[in-house]
Amino acid sequence: MIRIVVDAMGSDKYPTPDVEGAVMAAREYGVEILLVGDTAKIQPVLNSVGGANLPVQIVNAPEMLTMDDKGEDLVMKARHKESQNSMAVGLDLVKRGEADAFVTAGNTGAAMVTSLFRLGRIRGVDRPALVGPFPTASGMCLVLDIGANPNCEPLNLQQFAIMGSVYAERVRGIKNPRVGLISNGEEAGKGSELVKEAYPLLENSRLNFVGNVEGKEIFNGHVDVAVTDGFTGNVFLKGTEAVAKLLIEKIREAIRGGNLPTKIGGALVRPALGSIRKMLDPSEEGAAPLLGVNGLVFIGHGRSDALAIKSAVRVAKAAAEAKVLEAIKSAIEESLKK
Repeated sequence: MIRIVVDAMGSDKYPTPDVEGAVMAAREYGVEILLVGDTAKIQPVLNSVGGANLPVQIVNAPEMLTMDDKGEDLVMKARHKESQNSMAVGLDLVKRGEADAFVTAGNTGAAMVTSLFRLGRIRGVDRPALVGPFPTASGMCLVLDIGANPNCEPLNLQQFAIMGSVYAERVRGIKNPRVGLISNGEEAGKGSELVKEAYPLLENSRLNFVGNVEGKEIFNGHVDVAVTDGFTGNVFLKGTEAVAKLLIEKIREAIRGGNLPTKIGGALVRPALGSIRKMLDPSEEGAAPLLGVNGLVFIGHGRSDALAIKSAVRVAKAAAEAKVLEAIKSAIEESLKK
């Protein structure tokens, strides 16, 4: 049975959504859950949501990392051998082989730093990358990096492309994924110096590289994986989320403020709008994989609800079953032989 660690102290409203989502996942997906955090806070919630007869265990971790943990203080808590915060304890379970993946809705920076210190990097990967799934006209596109590395070198983008391609094939089931390089023009000579220097590395790789892509090509479904630096990727992510939310709200306002025929029409299209909203809802994916560290790590929004936690466990389970980590290691090793 796949065993997933859930950081019960991760979300903004911990531990309730974290525990509720974990219990839902254990019930629905047939996974074993290790809830890591303060037992005194977790146990009452676990009892209240009926987790007693499910494969859910509590691993006590009396401390937690928050948004206030930064700089040297964060590094000390992330790397100290005896750290008792929920991220460190949870990631150590993965490192020792006692769990297959780690899920948290906690501080992204803290999760990344702690993952690097507790798990280390995959050999041949200079920097890990966060992967964001974006809905497209034909399915889904994975964009990386979406915030882990504001400043990148061309080789980093090549490594992102390899890892993203493996993840798309193994977890998304996309055969020979099309890889694009985000730029401000489709031509090979367009883009920043980073893009221009990364282009030949991707072009000469064994990837299914289709060239530069603009934002419209991503949403039109021209690529399955799009690579960029973390600064551009994060702006792309935040802008997309804001536009999606704005459109849904404006449609609702127009229907509520319209005449009778408009309101009737709105009632008729409500199921269709619901399916679109579901497609755009981050809770449906739950968490972004952090690729490049030597273990399966998934980081969600601090505002995650129980559905988001459940979804994150589902994605983590799929990655573990698909042996994504082993496949990425193999692909990176192969790239080093060139």
